[in-house]
Amino acid sequence: MHEVKHAGHFLIKSLAAIILLLGLFYTVYSNFFMSSEKASKDHDQNNLAPDFTLQDLDGDFIRLSDFKGKAVILNFWATYCPPCDKEMPLLNKVYEEYKDKGLEILAVNAGEPRIIVSPYVNEKNLRFPILLDRTGTAVDHYDILNIPATYFINEDGVLIEKFPGELTEEKILSSLEQIIPD
Repeated sequence: MHEVKHAGHFLIKSLAAIILLLGLFYTVYSNFFMSSEKASKDHDQNNLAPDFTLQDLDGDFIRLSDFKGKAVILNFWATYCPPCDKEMPLLNKVYEEYKDKGLEILAVNAGEPRIIVSPYVNEKNLRFPILLDRTGTAVDHYDILNIPATYFINEDGVLIEKFPGELTEEKILSSLEQIIPD
């Protein structure tokens, strides 16, 4: 009798584990593959940058489409990423030099909480908007697999160039020439 009861518990625990694994698999599959499919469709429409709305560090909601009419450098990053850390001073310098010429830089933090991001931003004295993508919405829309990843978007909201990996000042400046309004 004890062995039958033990077998019943084992069967229930096994079924519960299988159901949890299937749920996890479905969640990962639907988030990764379905979001990628949607992003690909968004990119195909005249290569327009997929719009998104995220909160900045002050809690205000910012939409990418609010920056239509400006050149946008859209950078995906995290505080724990060494190449991202090296890019931030370069992006800050470019922002200070070109913000009055129609440039906006939006740095989308990939998944970290405000309590980690805010001190980092203050320490680095970053002047451009920092957006928090806690749920991965923008990361999914842009098919981000590795960070840093940077998109150069012209004043019409068209994706001109995607640059995976660490930016150099030369790369930023050469790409800026393609997106800064005349």
